[in-house]
Amino acid sequence: MSDDEEEQGGRIFFSNIGRSMELEDEIVLVSVGIDIGSSTSHLAFSRIVLERLDTRYMVVERTLLHQSDVLLTPYSGEDEIDADALGAFFADQYKAADITPADIDTGALILTGVAVRRSNARAIGTLFSEETGKFVVVSAGDGLETTLAAFGSGAVALSGRGQQSVLNVDIGGGTSKLAYCAQGTIRHIAAIDIGARIVAFDENRRITRVEEAGRYFGRKTGIKVAIGETLSDADARILASAMVDRLFEAMQGGAMSEEMIGLHRLPHLPAGLLPDVVTVSGGVSEFLYSDTPESFSDLGPLLAQLLRERLERWSPRLEKPEQGIRATVVGASQYTVQVSGSTIFVHPLELLPVRNIPVIKPAIDFAERIEPADVAARITESLSRLDLGNGESPVAVCYDWEGSASYRRLDGFCRGVIEGLAPVLSQGHPLILVGNGDVGGLVGMHCKLEAGISALVSIDGIKLDEFDFIDIGAMLETSGAVPVVIKSLVFPDKKLGSGG
Repeated sequence: MSDDEEEQGGRIFFSNIGRSMELEDEIVLVSVGIDIGSSTSHLAFSRIVLERLDTRYMVVERTLLHQSDVLLTPYSGEDEIDADALGAFFADQYKAADITPADIDTGALILTGVAVRRSNARAIGTLFSEETGKFVVVSAGDGLETTLAAFGSGAVALSGRGQQSVLNVDIGGGTSKLAYCAQGTIRHIAAIDIGARIVAFDENRRITRVEEAGRYFGRKTGIKVAIGETLSDADARILASAMVDRLFEAMQGGAMSEEMIGLHRLPHLPAGLLPDVVTVSGGVSEFLYSDTPESFSDLGPLLAQLLRERLERWSPRLEKPEQGIRATVVGASQYTVQVSGSTIFVHPLELLPVRNIPVIKPAIDFAERIEPADVAARITESLSRLDLGNGESPVAVCYDWEGSASYRRLDGFCRGVIEGLAPVLSQGHPLILVGNGDVGGLVGMHCKLEAGISALVSIDGIKLDEFDFIDIGAMLETSGAVPVVIKSLVFPDKKLGSGG
């Protein structure tokens, strides 16, 4: 970082307002992607090269520097992750990669399952205190975890190549996540309580861990599933077979049978979906696609064997995904855009700076007549898919304005946005809007003067996507500009040159 830049809490502020990273044609970053879940944890270091295209930096090269082993997430209590043991593992991996925390420019920390719980998240956060501000931290619920797996496995990209639909089945330790993808987008998602470690055992086959779903399948099959009990090979196969039956039912979509009630964590897939291709990711995929995977003393090998047998009799084609157990982000790229003051509406000015704001990009129809209800529905859908609907976090709505900025169209858009963001705004968070056009000031003024929004930030002239997180710095009084840092999650199969 040069003398012209001043770093504060992960945001880049330009002390010389004539200085912009846009003047640099190439940026090289060291990025880390860390995934901590209920069952396993792992990380990967990458070198990411970004090149400038107009005002936007594109990822043109990603080199994997080090990929860690997969660790069974350690516990010190029933649902309390052992942060010390986890810290020792990560310290060893940093050492093996010959990388120090100070070397990290940016990264993504993904928490899923019990890692999301407040006490665990706080303890995990202390492990990476030196990188605070550099990381995008994502606490993923079922919807976002399913979405991340679909992107990370390569299923979304695969569905965009040719006219083929793809069903990605991500089977982890505690849950299975289903994502139906077509034309490069996720169309439907579902999640159920089926996983390799809902019943786990030691080398003597004594049961050491049982989830509620494991007890459920024990009751359904008449097998005694309790800590300390011995699980025979035959009984394990019966359990796994019952689980695959229910998983396959969920994959086929349609109304839930009585056996499925209570297992679904998200609404079921629609009836009548028949994908062209099925990909399997998550820990169980390591057994499904490999003859000699490492065993974790759980039901994973049996689930993989039985599921593969079922899939081979089903009409969709089974393909191996880009990533299996590591179907998640590999880090975050970062680029900046310095936005002109004429595109900004901020009230009050004290709202800035803001940091690490997640971005949603609802598919808004900018028809001649913009209907508020349609805009609100699209925003609600985006919030739900990315697990942002509880309003705990501020959210930035990204939009690509089309057509005239008449009063009627502005009013329809603004009122729809406000209605859709009601769960967020009701928690006291400001309205944050980022457009890719020249209407940011008009939209901001309309929201304040016509809709009565008292706390809002409206900027434009930059392009964002879902899985972006933005920092907006304080306004520079001499120019009226604000520095914006955009951090984008990077997936293993990300098409180079397609965005940050």
